[in-house]
Amino acid sequence: MAASTERMKTLVKRKDDLESEIKELHSLLDSQKSVGTDGPLIDTEGFPRSDIDVYSVRHARHQIARLQNDHQEVMREIEEELISIHAQARQRLSSREEDMEVDKEKPEEKPLEAIARIDRVDANSPAAQGGFEVEDEVIIFGSVTADNFTGLQSIGSLVQHSKDKALSVTVRRQGKVMRLSLTPKTWSGRGLLGCNIVPTKR
Repeated sequence: MAASTERMKTLVKRKDDLESEIKELHSLLDSQKSVGTDGPLIDTEGFPRSDIDVYSVRHARHQIARLQNDHQEVMREIEEELISIHAQARQRLSSREEDMEVDKEKPEEKPLEAIARIDRVDANSPAAQGGFEVEDEVIIFGSVTADNFTGLQSIGSLVQHSKDKALSVTVRRQGKVMRLSLTPKTWSGRGLLGCNIVPTKR
């Protein structure tokens, strides 16, 4: 699991770096009379435009095309890695969740480690429909547990790749552990959940 987590962090950094490079190249194109990726490079008489740096524009366009291909590939790898992490975690979670299911209405004897906390739930949101309440402590979010949690981006990535798919979320509420079902989806408000999740102090 640790190896998968490290690979995910590497892939996410690669994605962020590619997006930063693409943004810089688009800024360069904007500086050239906002020529963009498909604006004309020759004038009405068929000569290279004199008001822009044609070489730089061509080079930037070529780089953008290459980087966008790389970005598509890394996004595919991120999705595959998420599936792999989820599959690895599923077996480990099943036995733990079964144990918690038996005692979910009883106060915990040994508190499980929470990875995050809900500090806002919007009315009529997917989170509200799933039964979430403010101050719920998140113990397990889909395939994300204290063992592989590397930050809120772990949850954010899973949410983005689980749109319209039900996720099992285990929370602690007033000392009691319970399992809820949450389906990320587009609704009338912002985001796919309609709640705000903040990390717990670890």
